[in-house]
Amino acid sequence: MNILIVGGAGYVGGGIVDKLKVNHKVTVFDSLIYEESYRKDVEFVYGDIREHNKLLELFDKNDAVIWLAALVGDGACAINPKLTFEINAESVKFLADNFKKRIVFLSTCSVYGAQDGLLDEESSINPLSEYASSKVQAEEYLAGTNSIIFRLGTLFGISDEFSRIRLDLVVNILVTKALSEGKLTVFGGEQWRPLLHVNDVANAINHNLESNITGIYNLHYKNFKIIDIAQEIINKIPSATIETTPMKFQDARNYQVSSEKILNDAGFKAEISLSTGINEIFDLISNKRIKNVNHKRYSNQNFLEENGIL
Repeated sequence: MNILIVGGAGYVGGGIVDKLKVNHKVTVFDSLIYEESYRKDVEFVYGDIREHNKLLELFDKNDAVIWLAALVGDGACAINPKLTFEINAESVKFLADNFKKRIVFLSTCSVYGAQDGLLDEESSINPLSEYASSKVQAEEYLAGTNSIIFRLGTLFGISDEFSRIRLDLVVNILVTKALSEGKLTVFGGEQWRPLLHVNDVANAINHNLESNITGIYNLHYKNFKIIDIAQEIINKIPSATIETTPMKFQDARNYQVSSEKILNDAGFKAEISLSTGINEIFDLISNKRIKNVNHKRYSNQNFLEENGIL
């Protein structure tokens, strides 16, 4: 199977490329917004997703498109909302209009916003940011197509050897802070997050790429309170302490999700544990494999602001 991975050079794409290249011919299309090079041994095309002619040529050559390209995160997307919708939603409309074969699209559980109870794919949505709203718009553009849409939980862990790691994700940053500062600052702590190891995204795509299922599916490992994530990290790094402060009003997200639908329909369940991701980040940081954990390139929002990209 010939597979085009749009945005495949990033944090999520690293593990997906490694997983799929074993049994498929993979082509990565990416603008390298966070990278200086692309070193994986697969076909690579440098380009921006607004370069439609480049994409149309690639659409013709491939049997499936995995669409990862997006501005990701509430803070990053708030910098330039107009561009956020252009990149995250309107580009997906172009995809839906011009590619009629298999599509895998990554959305986010952030579309649920702040709600009580266990949320499934039939639950109401409540997007609280440009990021979540742009993903809702993209989902609507894909309605009725041969696409599977994964609403991802909050990612953690390391995807591969080459791709830039993100240290602006709750698990990754808390482990880093515990090691580098000796404390974890937790805002509030009672908020729920559905966590998902980054490589369980690759596992889910590999499992479902050639299946017949379509539509929206939640994808997460387990729901955790932020304070319980912090305690799990303290169990690994007992020298660190937890410091709690009032919750930042900017981030009101609080939700638990169910991923029973993908288990029932396709037999897939995310299984990479929180402790696995904690250990991955612990080994990376404690062995000094990152020279400066505070470098802006490890945060989507900080990097984009620092470089004036948006």
